[in-house]
Amino acid sequence: MEQKAKRIGKFNIIDIIAVILILAVLAFVGWKLMNRGGGIDGGETPMTKVTYVVRAEGVPAELYDSCVDHLPSPLMASGELVGGQIESVEKAPYYVLGPDGQWVEDPEHVTLYFTATTETPTSDVMTTKVGDQEVRIGKKDYILKSEYVEINGGVIVDVQWENEE
Repeated sequence: MEQKAKRIGKFNIIDIIAVILILAVLAFVGWKLMNRGGGIDGGETPMTKVTYVVRAEGVPAELYDSCVDHLPSPLMASGELVGGQIESVEKAPYYVLGPDGQWVEDPEHVTLYFTATTETPTSDVMTTKVGDQEVRIGKKDYILKSEYVEINGGVIVDVQWENEE
Protein backbone atom coordinates (compact mmCIF):
# COMPACT_ATOMS: atom_id res chain seq x y z
CA MET A 1 0.00 0.00 0.00
CA GLU A 2 1.45 3.30 -1.09
CA GLN A 3 1.11 6.35 1.15
CA LYS A 4 1.20 9.83 -0.25
CA ALA A 5 2.72 12.73 1.64
CA LYS A 6 0.38 15.55 2.57
CA ARG A 7 0.27 18.10 -0.19
CA ILE A 8 -0.21 21.83 0.10
CA GLY A 9 -0.70 23.24 -3.36
CA LYS A 10 2.09 21.83 -5.50
CA PHE A 11 4.47 21.32 -2.52
CA ASN A 12 4.45 18.51 -0.02
CA ILE A 13 5.65 18.80 3.61
CA ILE A 14 9.19 17.56 2.79
CA ASP A 15 9.59 20.25 0.09
CA ILE A 16 8.54 22.97 2.53
CA ILE A 17 11.01 21.75 5.21
CA ALA A 18 13.81 21.68 2.62
CA VAL A 19 13.04 25.26 1.50
CA ILE A 20 12.99 26.47 5.13
CA LEU A 21 16.35 24.83 5.83
CA ILE A 22 17.92 26.35 2.70
CA LEU A 23 16.61 29.81 3.64
CA ALA A 24 17.97 29.41 7.19
CA VAL A 25 21.43 28.47 5.89
CA LEU A 26 21.44 31.40 3.45
CA ALA A 27 20.38 33.81 6.22
CA PHE A 28 23.14 32.51 8.52
CA VAL A 29 25.83 32.82 5.83
CA GLY A 30 24.66 36.34 4.98
CA TRP A 31 24.74 37.35 8.65
CA LYS A 32 28.30 36.01 9.06
CA LEU A 33 29.50 37.85 5.94
CA MET A 34 27.95 41.12 7.08
CA ASN A 35 29.55 40.96 10.56
CA ARG A 36 33.07 39.84 9.67
CA GLY A 37 34.24 43.35 8.78
CA GLY A 38 34.04 44.44 12.43
CA GLY A 39 32.83 48.00 11.89
CA ILE A 40 29.73 47.19 9.83
CA ASP A 41 27.46 46.52 12.81
CA GLY A 42 27.37 50.22 13.72
CA GLY A 43 30.37 50.44 16.07
CA GLU A 44 33.98 50.89 15.14
CA THR A 45 36.48 48.40 16.58
CA PRO A 46 38.71 50.11 19.15
CA MET A 47 42.43 49.97 18.33
CA THR A 48 45.51 49.86 20.56
CA LYS A 49 48.82 51.38 19.48
CA VAL A 50 51.70 48.95 19.97
CA THR A 51 55.36 50.00 19.99
CA TYR A 52 57.96 47.24 20.01
CA VAL A 53 61.74 46.92 19.79
CA VAL A 54 63.54 44.21 17.80
CA ARG A 55 67.20 43.45 18.49
CA ALA A 56 69.34 42.12 15.62
CA GLU A 57 72.82 41.00 16.70
CA GLY A 58 75.89 40.50 14.57
CA VAL A 59 74.70 42.27 11.44
CA PRO A 60 77.25 43.86 9.09
CA ALA A 61 78.16 47.38 10.28
CA GLU A 62 77.33 49.01 6.93
CA LEU A 63 73.66 48.01 7.27
CA TYR A 64 73.14 50.66 9.93
CA ASP A 65 73.66 53.58 7.53
CA SER A 66 71.46 51.94 4.87
CA CYS A 67 68.67 51.43 7.39
CA VAL A 68 68.85 55.02 8.65
CA ASP A 69 68.52 56.28 5.06
CA HIS A 70 65.27 54.35 4.54
CA LEU A 71 63.43 55.06 7.80
CA PRO A 72 60.61 55.45 8.58
CA SER A 73 59.52 52.54 6.43
CA PRO A 74 56.10 50.79 6.30
CA LEU A 75 55.90 47.24 7.68
CA MET A 76 55.29 44.36 5.27
CA ALA A 77 54.46 40.66 5.43
CA SER A 78 54.00 38.25 2.53
CA GLY A 79 54.64 41.05 0.04
CA GLU A 80 51.83 43.28 1.37
CA LEU A 81 51.76 46.32 3.63
CA VAL A 82 50.34 45.34 7.02
CA GLY A 83 49.95 48.68 8.77
CA GLY A 84 52.49 50.29 11.02
CA GLN A 85 56.09 51.20 10.30
CA ILE A 86 59.67 50.91 11.43
CA GLU A 87 60.22 54.25 13.13
CA SER A 88 63.91 54.24 14.04
CA VAL A 89 67.10 52.22 14.45
CA GLU A 90 69.86 52.51 17.04
CA LYS A 91 73.35 51.01 16.87
CA ALA A 92 75.24 49.27 19.68
CA PRO A 93 78.59 47.44 19.69
CA TYR A 94 78.70 43.70 18.98
CA TYR A 95 81.08 41.69 21.14
CA VAL A 96 82.82 38.41 20.35
CA LEU A 97 85.06 36.18 22.41
CA GLY A 98 88.70 37.02 21.65
CA PRO A 99 91.62 34.58 21.44
CA ASP A 100 92.59 35.31 25.05
CA GLY A 101 89.09 34.47 26.34
CA GLN A 102 88.06 38.11 26.82
CA TRP A 103 85.12 39.83 25.14
CA VAL A 104 86.23 42.27 22.45
CA GLU A 105 84.26 44.57 20.16
CA ASP A 106 83.86 43.27 16.59
CA PRO A 107 84.47 46.26 14.26
CA GLU A 108 82.78 44.58 11.29
CA HIS A 109 79.47 43.79 13.03
CA VAL A 110 76.98 45.70 15.19
CA THR A 111 73.83 45.14 17.18
CA LEU A 112 70.83 47.07 15.85
CA TYR A 113 67.69 47.98 17.81
CA PHE A 114 64.70 48.71 15.57
CA THR A 115 61.65 50.49 16.99
CA ALA A 116 58.39 49.73 15.17
CA THR A 117 54.80 50.83 15.74
CA THR A 118 51.51 49.29 14.66
CA GLU A 119 47.86 49.27 15.67
CA THR A 120 45.96 46.15 16.65
CA PRO A 121 42.27 45.61 17.53
CA THR A 122 41.65 45.88 21.27
CA SER A 123 40.05 42.80 22.82
CA ASP A 124 39.82 41.00 26.15
CA VAL A 125 42.50 38.49 25.18
CA MET A 126 44.88 40.47 23.01
CA THR A 127 47.22 38.82 20.55
CA THR A 128 49.31 41.41 18.77
CA LYS A 129 50.16 40.32 15.25
CA VAL A 130 52.02 41.92 12.40
CA GLY A 131 51.09 39.88 9.36
CA ASP A 132 51.15 36.30 10.64
CA GLN A 133 53.81 36.87 13.31
CA GLU A 134 52.97 37.41 16.96
CA VAL A 135 54.63 40.29 18.76
CA ARG A 136 55.71 39.16 22.25
CA ILE A 137 58.69 39.98 24.45
CA GLY A 138 61.34 37.29 24.03
CA LYS A 139 60.10 36.04 20.67
CA LYS A 140 63.09 34.74 18.74
CA ASP A 141 63.56 34.41 15.00
CA TYR A 142 61.32 37.41 14.36
CA ILE A 143 61.46 38.68 10.78
CA LEU A 144 61.27 42.47 10.68
CA LYS A 145 60.37 43.42 7.14
CA SER A 146 59.53 46.66 5.43
CA GLU A 147 59.63 48.09 1.95
CA TYR A 148 63.42 48.60 2.14
CA VAL A 149 64.61 46.67 5.23
CA GLU A 150 64.51 42.97 6.09
CA ILE A 151 66.11 41.56 9.22
CA ASN A 152 65.89 37.82 9.95
CA GLY A 153 66.46 36.25 13.35
CA GLY A 154 65.61 39.28 15.46
CA VAL A 155 64.54 39.06 19.10
CA ILE A 156 61.70 41.21 20.46
CA VAL A 157 63.11 42.86 23.59
CA ASP A 158 60.35 45.33 24.48
CA VAL A 159 56.62 45.80 23.78
CA GLN A 160 54.49 48.75 24.93
CA TRP A 161 50.69 48.85 24.54
CA GLU A 162 49.09 52.31 24.64
CA ASN A 163 45.47 51.89 25.72
CA GLU A 164 42.98 54.49 24.55
CA GLU A 165 40.77 55.54 27.41
